[in-house]
Amino acid sequence: MKTEVREAVLITVGTAVGGVLLGVLWWWLAPRVPLVSDGEAVYLQDTEGEQAVGVDGTFVLLALALGALSALVVFLVRKRGGVPLVVALTAGGLLGSLLAWRLGVWLGPTQDVVAHAKEVGKGVTFEAPLKLGAKGALLAWPLAALLVHLGLTALFAPRDPDPYEQYQGQGPFGAPPA
Repeated sequence: MKTEVREAVLITVGTAVGGVLLGVLWWWLAPRVPLVSDGEAVYLQDTEGEQAVGVDGTFVLLALALGALSALVVFLVRKRGGVPLVVALTAGGLLGSLLAWRLGVWLGPTQDVVAHAKEVGKGVTFEAPLKLGAKGALLAWPLAALLVHLGLTALFAPRDPDPYEQYQGQGPFGAPPA
């Protein structure tokens, strides 16, 4: 049990540290939401633009990919399942998503939109802060990790011995078939 807990802690920490990669990729690949100020208020430059949804979608797609990758790596290293391993993948994926979200926001444009609008001036286009509108996107990594690990375990993990194998070919109550 000690070994399983130690491995689970290592998996949790390793997966959570992978959140740095997710955060940097999200900041780098997410579409930019253009804003413009008229001197009194700040508006979307393109009111029908889909960039804000694209920011969330980019996070989800990257998190799904990293969740699948983390599950694959853990399966290839361990070659079996277990409750501590599944809990570690879930906790690490959730911590990694939280870290990625905060890191992406920190790396992105300033959060003070009003000050930034005053700084760039009236009528000048500038980038909106990186924001995750759908907080459910934080669950993409742990869910992908769990599903991929479950699938790999079901398909390729060693099987437990059949407890009823010794009774194959016998009739009721252990008698030979009639």
